[in-house]
Amino acid sequence: MHQHILPGKSYPLGATVAADGSGVNFSVYSRNATMVELLLFSSPEAPTPSDIIRMNIPNNRSYYYWHCFVPGVRAGQVYAYRVHGPYKPEEGLKFDPEKVLIDPYSHLLTDNLYNREAARKPGSNLGSSLRSVVVDFSDYDWEGDTPLNRNGNRTVIYELHVKGFTANPNSGVKDAHRGTYRGLIEKIPYLKELGVTAVELLPVQHFDPNDVPPPLVNYWGYNPVAFFAPHRAYSADNSLFGPINEFRDMVKAFHKAGMEVILDVVFNHTAEGDETGPTLSLRGFENKDYYILNDKNKYLYANYTGCGNTLNANHAVVKRMIIDSLRFWVAEMHVDGFRFDLASVLSRGVDGKPLQDPPILWQIESNPVLAGTKLIAEAWDAGGLYQVGSFAGYKWAEWNGRFRDDIRRFVKGEPGLVETVALRMAASPDIYTDPLRDPARGVNFVTCHDGFTMNDLVSYDKKHNEDNRENNRDGANDNYSWNHGTEGASNNPAVETLRKKQIKNFMILMFAAQGTPLFSMGDEVRKTQLGNNNAYCHDNEMNWFDWGLLEKNEEILRFTKKIIRFTNENEIFSWCSPWMNGGNFGESIMDLHGVEPFKPDLSPHSLSLCFTLKDFWYNAYYHFIFNSFWEPLVFRLPRYANAEGWKVVADTGNDAPYDFFNPGDEPTLPDDKYTARERSSVILLSRMK
Repeated sequence: MHQHILPGKSYPLGATVAADGSGVNFSVYSRNATMVELLLFSSPEAPTPSDIIRMNIPNNRSYYYWHCFVPGVRAGQVYAYRVHGPYKPEEGLKFDPEKVLIDPYSHLLTDNLYNREAARKPGSNLGSSLRSVVVDFSDYDWEGDTPLNRNGNRTVIYELHVKGFTANPNSGVKDAHRGTYRGLIEKIPYLKELGVTAVELLPVQHFDPNDVPPPLVNYWGYNPVAFFAPHRAYSADNSLFGPINEFRDMVKAFHKAGMEVILDVVFNHTAEGDETGPTLSLRGFENKDYYILNDKNKYLYANYTGCGNTLNANHAVVKRMIIDSLRFWVAEMHVDGFRFDLASVLSRGVDGKPLQDPPILWQIESNPVLAGTKLIAEAWDAGGLYQVGSFAGYKWAEWNGRFRDDIRRFVKGEPGLVETVALRMAASPDIYTDPLRDPARGVNFVTCHDGFTMNDLVSYDKKHNEDNRENNRDGANDNYSWNHGTEGASNNPAVETLRKKQIKNFMILMFAAQGTPLFSMGDEVRKTQLGNNNAYCHDNEMNWFDWGLLEKNEEILRFTKKIIRFTNENEIFSWCSPWMNGGNFGESIMDLHGVEPFKPDLSPHSLSLCFTLKDFWYNAYYHFIFNSFWEPLVFRLPRYANAEGWKVVADTGNDAPYDFFNPGDEPTLPDDKYTARERSSVILLSRMK
């Protein structure tokens, strides 16, 4: 045992290396603990600690913070805690001094010995626990890098899984780099050529993949154990500090390529699960503060997440931890933004009820360190809250789930949606009613990790989740999908032609809509999950990017690149003001039409929509035709006094390569009529004289 332990300080929380290198200050929060033991290990694999430091009252406690300074300790020290206190589960107190706990502020974990079952069962898990590592962040060369702080207009987000993007043997990356941060660096040229400006990484905060019965795993990573630590398994560098250094290398490389890095963060629950779950960290430090408990039985947990527990986000201590975590990822790891999983959970108070003005959300928005950071909310939760259009704040962007559903239904051919789709294309002013709201705060998507892939959306009528071993009960039942005549893969040329056309229709609607487009890894090459719309538990080819699809489905890849380039290069699509003036089509730069100019058919039976965007600043008109009818329709085109003839930019009814023309090669129409084939989308362009 160390002989010269000093009292230390209550701040900062976590393990902090002294500026002069003389030692490390350790500090943790526990309101009801009676003693805290700091365990120091000689290595990640050491079965027992080399030192045990007992922090007692009053020397090592200030208010509810337990702290000490250990001279001689340096970066790389492996450590953990045991916490003594009352075990009164009926009161929400679940202290267990036999359980080894990681620091809630851990910047790095070792999981060489980790056994989830040992952390769940009674008794000591000393020889099979997660452990924390002391990290010094002052020795990394960022080469002048900082977060990019790019304006939201025009951001194109590509949602990807760190492992799944390069895990496939055909990925072309070095074998040692497959499925890692380093592997992503090797694929930056592909993403750059695709035209994306930001990658949104599925969870990289260290998570527990073992909370589902083997051979299944929690592949997506929505199961965090450490909010400050990058996931170790995604590092090609197996050294102690490998994940920290490799993650920073990845961010720096993306920034050099002009692309932002957005993290999908999970601040709504943890891997400790329900009352039967393991004790890993928060439960053992102060269960009743870190979690929202069942109001009738405090042994149980409120479950607004569908994952067993709910983080008590608006408790003062938890709120600070979340903000400290976000600040860390921006200040020390240089990330550019965050997408908050089940963000509506953060609007719930300590009693679980929704708050009018949730403190945590306002404090995140107003924090100066996060001022240039993108904040994106999945504005719903598993407890029934749906806050799309009503989420707190002036800065928060929102995943527009109604855009997804309405566009899917329209492309499928459901009637009664023409006016609704016009609104979706114009930044959804019926949902986001503030006329001064930045349109970029609406994130428009058709598919994401959760649900069908784009290919499966046009290939399956029903979900096929049998491999998840829940008898196909899991996953959404209402997908608004259509198999176009054959369930799953098809050798019928007519079916395949129609499916490709529908994917192109989705791409135009998504990228041309006002707002921030987001699409999912592999949609550009028809990645399939074989109809599984909840593939969270499969670490295999079902989820991995198949790089052989680049050649097989080059037609869709080419089309995707074309539409992204078109909308990126034409300023009207990055407009920072709504196309519609106060939601009024008559007072906007967006004219609505039907088969006749300026006569939109908004009736319930209508299946076609036309609109023109009038860009007076860059002297151009952009005309869109969307025909979801099962027969061709002839459309008369609008005439504008100062306009040249209409040119065809894209027509999904044409075979490739005439589905999207290169700049300068667009054919000019001979007259003011255009026949849009069945289930097709058209883009026309006219320059002002």
